[in-house]
Amino acid sequence: MAQISWVRDELLLACALVMENGWRELRQSDLRVWELSDLLRSLPLHGDAARDQRFRSPNSVSRKTTDIATAHPDHVGPATKGGRPTREVVSDFLTHPAEMLAATRALRDGIASGELHRIPVQPDEADDDGGQGAREGRLLLRWALHRERDRGLRNKKIRQVQRLNLPVRCEVCTFDFGLTYGPLGADYVEVHHVTPLHITGSRETRLEDLALLCANCHRMCHRNYKGQSWRTPDAVRAEMRSVTSRAAACAS
Repeated sequence: MAQISWVRDELLLACALVMENGWRELRQSDLRVWELSDLLRSLPLHGDAARDQRFRSPNSVSRKTTDIATAHPDHVGPATKGGRPTREVVSDFLTHPAEMLAATRALRDGIASGELHRIPVQPDEADDDGGQGAREGRLLLRWALHRERDRGLRNKKIRQVQRLNLPVRCEVCTFDFGLTYGPLGADYVEVHHVTPLHITGSRETRLEDLALLCANCHRMCHRNYKGQSWRTPDAVRAEMRSVTSRAAACAS
């Protein structure tokens, strides 16, 4: 079969296994390799290719663990040609070990529950270049976007805000659809998870987990930038203030 490159989600699962194995490769006969092979074949990422028995076989999974192990900076001897995505995942696991392991657990939970198989592809789950380089992988981002588009959850959040006599407007830039578009935009707004799935896990979303955002600020919260596809409304607000401050300093 034609070679299919490993995507970020697959590399997360493989790298977590190597990390838990003391950054040593795993042999083809290892039961953990066979379990990972089955798991990778179940991911809703590669379509019909996953039906081929050669796809992500235990042998290919074992070879990938070798790529990961030899990409570790403490490895003695030559490294195999695992490619840039493999090296980037290893670097992320070394720099953000708790976050990366949490993302792996959330990914496994989503597969085990079957929820990730029920979620359709989201139109903006890939970055602007069509890549999948977000630190937590594509499937967790797909899951988060799908949850945020739950109309029932969004309506409950808006009603909560109204009961508190607060304005239904963007919490970052204060844009109010109703003030700009009149009745057409009245009480319209989007919602965003303040904390991502790879930190909260697959627990049920609480209204306190959500923030109200306009479409532009929501996009910035999810934009894949420097390996991150999630940021808090506070972080986006800080970016806006930084730009405003620099512009004011240049004008003075």
